[in-house]
Amino acid sequence: MSNFPVEVKRFGEFRAAGFGRKSLVRALYSDTNDWYGIPMTELHGFFPPLTPTGKSTLMPKMPWYYSGTLLTVEYRTDPANVRAILPPELELADEDPGAVAFIWADWQSCSEGGAELLDPVRSQYLEAFVVVRCKYEGVTYSRCVAIWVTKDFAIARGWFQGYPKKLGNIAVTRIFNHGKATPRLENGAKLGASVSAYDHRLASAVVTLREPAESNGFVNGHKMLHSRFMPSITPGLGNSLDQLIAMGGVDADLGQAWKGDAELHLSDSQWDELDSILPVKEIIAGYYREVGVTFNGGSLITDKSDPSI
Repeated sequence: MSNFPVEVKRFGEFRAAGFGRKSLVRALYSDTNDWYGIPMTELHGFFPPLTPTGKSTLMPKMPWYYSGTLLTVEYRTDPANVRAILPPELELADEDPGAVAFIWADWQSCSEGGAELLDPVRSQYLEAFVVVRCKYEGVTYSRCVAIWVTKDFAIARGWFQGYPKKLGNIAVTRIFNHGKATPRLENGAKLGASVSAYDHRLASAVVTLREPAESNGFVNGHKMLHSRFMPSITPGLGNSLDQLIAMGGVDADLGQAWKGDAELHLSDSQWDELDSILPVKEIIAGYYREVGVTFNGGSLITDKSDPSI
């Protein structure tokens, strides 16, 4: 028998309101969520909003599949700048601790079954993100410290993964195999990229490809170590969710990487810090690669959550 939300002694009040004894008894003994006798409904969805069908969820359940291209500029900043943006429990990487990767990604993504591919506004998006390396309990990780994306579902998916995603405007040169309005994947190919947010340009890059390479850089070459947190709904009590998690892709399907020269210009705005926190000291190289990867979860490293607040 379900819990009835009104006291039985108030039966007379509901009789006066026009509800008969039979309807009230049916409600008391029915599998319902209220005294009207309406059947309970199970809500579905991986992320809000939840509905009876689950179709309105902002993002479907894992696994998530990604296909796209990465245009990367690696550079060095002062290691103190990297240290300043890491939480206290993380250490600098032992080798090249000031190395940073600025990456532009042109993605097509989908969930199981690939329905999003036939409604491409739900599958195609771009992102620009900044990665450093860090160390925790003797293990070296990559860590995203800034990122902008072009779609809401990508923001929600990123927050779930611990990426500090924000909305931005992003553009990157695409390589096609035919026509004159495209570079080819060859020596001398030039590719440009930019990211802006709230109408302010934050970064722009030009990469000139020179030769095939074994990888598309080393900064973003480890498992990611991210922080997932949610402040308490009561101000001043700390975080209800406070986790350090590790994750990485599986089933990697990688194209030939190319390496070359690079230019990178960073800026700040009144809403975003970039040049002031991770300024360019020295360019390492630029890279381009076509990639495919699957994300199907991660692992919990530490948990300082307090769900009671």
